[in-house]
Formats: sequence, structure tokens, C-alpha cells
Amino acid sequence: MSDIDTEALWALVRPHTGEQHTIEPTSRGNGSDVTALVQAEHGPVFVKACANRPGGRRASIIRERLVNPAVQSVSPALRWHAENDDWIALGFEVVEGRSSDFGPESKDLHAVVDVLNRIAALPLPNEAGDWQESRWDRFAGDGEAVLFEGETLLFTDINPDNVMIGEERAWAVDWSWPTRGAAFIDPACLVVQLIAAGHTPESAEYWAGSCKGWTDADTRAIDAFAAATARMNRVFAERNPDAAWLQAMADAAQAWVDHRIR
Repeated sequence: MSDIDTEALWALVRPHTGEQHTIEPTSRGNGSDVTALVQAEHGPVFVKACANRPGGRRASIIRERLVNPAVQSVSPALRWHAENDDWIALGFEVVEGRSSDFGPESKDLHAVVDVLNRIAALPLPNEAGDWQESRWDRFAGDGEAVLFEGETLLFTDINPDNVMIGEERAWAVDWSWPTRGAAFIDPACLVVQLIAAGHTPESAEYWAGSCKGWTDADTRAIDAFAAATARMNRVFAERNPDAAWLQAMADAAQAWVDHRIR
């Protein structure tokens, strides 16, 4: 988005921010057109916005607005939202923290697992009734997609940037596409991320084993999900051969499958 495009956005949110002293774009929030830390008359605020036109980004930002009241114990609180014909914007409280470290020697992993357990313990919000997780279904084997169904609120977008570590607590940020599904799915997503960060599959599953959703899961369901994840990541990597991170995720997912079928 050019500066001309964003002028209308900053005018839209000015009633909520007051005078905007500084606007610092951030790299957080790949599903948005604009993410920025704004120092303003009414205090600092993290702004996330997208063009107000039909499509995935608009649907995502609306879903993030709807889920926020249910996840404020583990996520920055939404202070306001604004919308006009051109823009739709969310304004979040600013939290002090850094991206987490998923590496094998990281001291952040206990906090990361705690965040996932806190999410899994949240009551399922009424809005999530229509948010059945289905992204892995087309990559599942015959009859296996049913194993991914459940009544747990899922974050799914687990990566080091989306788990922020503060001095006294941690947060899950960027709730771009929360869904409803089996409780083991978030820990399973963590497994792939940990392998990509340098863990062995055994080490990654050790950390997942600290999550109740994982320990209560049917082994068949985890096997099916691992295979579906490998297929999905392989397709994404093949479609985007220049994206090294997608290939890294595909390699990590395949390493997990190889471990589970030994």
C-alpha cells in the first residue's frame, strides 16, 4: 500500500487514536495490508488493517475481531475497531515482549507450551460454531478427516513470531484464522515448527507431550494429521519454489512422518 492509500486509513482511526505522533510499520501480520505501532494522543496502539473488499483478508480480520473477547487472557486486548468503504481496522493494546525462540536449547519452550495449554482451556466462543477446521481435510487419507474434528478453540498459526515472550507472561498474537477442531491440532502444529527450528522429531514430540490435547489424542489421529500436514506443506512448497521457508516446513513435516512410521 502506498502512502496515498494509507492516508484514508489514518484519518479513519484518528477518532480512536487522537493525534498520531509516530507511525512505525511492523512486519507482523502477513495477512494484513497494514500493521503498525502508533504512538498517539490517546496512548500507544497496535493497528492492523486491510482494504475493505471481499476476500480472505477481510474475512480474517473480522474473525480476529470476533474471537478477541474470548482470548484476552492469552492475547492482547482489542481496544477498538473501525470501518468505512475503503478500510477495516483493529486497534490492539500494546504489549512489551519479543518473539519466542523455538530452538532446541531455548528457555522459552515452557512458556510456549503454557500458552498452548491456556488456549486449549478456553471456553469455545459461540462464534466458533461456524469455524470448523477444514484446511487439512483435502490432504487427509480416505475417511481420516473426521479425526480432526472437535470442540476445542484452535490457534493453528503457531510460529516464533506469534508467541511473544514478556518479562512476566507470554501471549499468542495474530489470531488471523481461529477455528474449532480436535485438541491435538495445536500441539501437532508446534511439533512441525520445532522440527523446522532444529529439534529432532523425538524432542518435538516431547514438548507436545506437555499438552493435554496431545496426551489425550488417539495415536491414529496424530498419524493421520502428520501425513496430511506433510502432503499440504509439500504442495505449498512445490507451488512456491523460491520460498525457502516453505521448503523448510515441508522437510520438517516429512521428517515427522518418517519418525512416526518407523
